[in-house]
Amino acid sequence: MNGNTFRMPARRLATVAAATALAAGPATLAGAGSAHATGDHGRASATVLRTGLDVSLLNKTVNVPLAVTLNEVQAPESAEKTALTARLDGVDGGKPFSVLRADVAEARATATAGKSEGSTTLARARLHVPGLPLLSVIEVQEVTSTATCEAGKQPVADANLLGPVTVLGKKVTLTTGGTTDVKVPGVGEVRLDLSKEETTSRTAAATALELKVSVNPGDLNVAEVDGTVTLARATCESPAAPADEAGQPPAEQDAERPAEPAADVKAQGARTEADLAETGGSSATPYVAAGAAALVLAGGGALVLARRRRG
Repeated sequence: MNGNTFRMPARRLATVAAATALAAGPATLAGAGSAHATGDHGRASATVLRTGLDVSLLNKTVNVPLAVTLNEVQAPESAEKTALTARLDGVDGGKPFSVLRADVAEARATATAGKSEGSTTLARARLHVPGLPLLSVIEVQEVTSTATCEAGKQPVADANLLGPVTVLGKKVTLTTGGTTDVKVPGVGEVRLDLSKEETTSRTAAATALELKVSVNPGDLNVAEVDGTVTLARATCESPAAPADEAGQPPAEQDAERPAEPAADVKAQGARTEADLAETGGSSATPYVAAGAAALVLAGGGALVLARRRRG
């Protein structure tokens, strides 16, 4: 009777110890292996206007740079502004002048782990340079550009010009994907590249209009304006596609790799479950071993107690 009284707790102790050890192993394993990869977000940018112009002054031997941007954003951002003014020393007494005016001037850029996209919209816009306060370098009804990069897919670039275009006071017909030259005697020349679209395996870029400007206004103390103007440009870079190593055949160099590294070489990085499987074990092996050890110890303790009671 007394023997039974003390053998029952000993058995229960052994059972509880073994169950606790075996249950703790998988739980700890789940906690260690449940980290989620955040993934590599893509990149995107959008710009409504960017200028890189040199303004030469009549009474000076220097060039005054005119480098301005409107609504230049990088993911994840958006911006909307319809007017841009600038000041240049020595030009019209340093008074501000309008570089661009538009009814709509919008730039957006977004980037997630699955897709990145840049887009711009410019509507009823008029571009001016110093020395030509009343004559627009270009007037457009609407231009748009979009660059879309999805993980694992071919990037897409799209640029569009809608409605009429006026360059230096002349209505012109632009060739899609080509170059158009507009010359106005006594004023200057503008060369336009329409709808430039470029893609690679992971990037895309779309530019609605790119202008090469060379004018001689001879007004407001300006001798010459040279440079480039970019309207409605969007770019993107694809996020990294999630690695799907399951089912991939091993690399040839892995087949030739020695089973064990040299004694003086330390393995770099954490071992994976696949590495452990090659040796016949897994990441749960330590916990199974710990449970077995606890079971043996608990059983031994129960046996000792039982013998003492019998004695």
